[in-house]
Amino acid sequence: MSCGSVRTEISRQFRLESAHRLPNVPPEHKCARLHGHSFSITVTVGGELDPKLGWILDFAEVERAFAPIHAALDHRYLNEIEGLENPTSEVLARWILERLVLPAGKVLSVSVGENAVSNCTVYAD
Repeated sequence: MSCGSVRTEISRQFRLESAHRLPNVPPEHKCARLHGHSFSITVTVGGELDPKLGWILDFAEVERAFAPIHAALDHRYLNEIEGLENPTSEVLARWILERLVLPAGKVLSVSVGENAVSNCTVYAD
């Protein structure tokens, strides 16, 4: 069975517990104060299917690639990390996107959810 060209993506979700504050908002803004989030990070990968294995790459490879990022961010004060001095969800998603290197496929996007109702997605060029 042939379907011609088919676009395929996989996604893997991760959790981070981190604290931050947003230094560039007005002092009365609630995010100016130190607070924490249970961040939900979704990494979406696209690419060609391996003809033998039938996948872009093993989800375990995505986990391995994300491990050093998780170690750098989990249970940390994000403002103290280089490049995250103003750690909005948008900045955090881009920071992750710029550092995630996979053995196959291409990271298409990184989504950061601050809570159950607020999330941000950045896309690779």
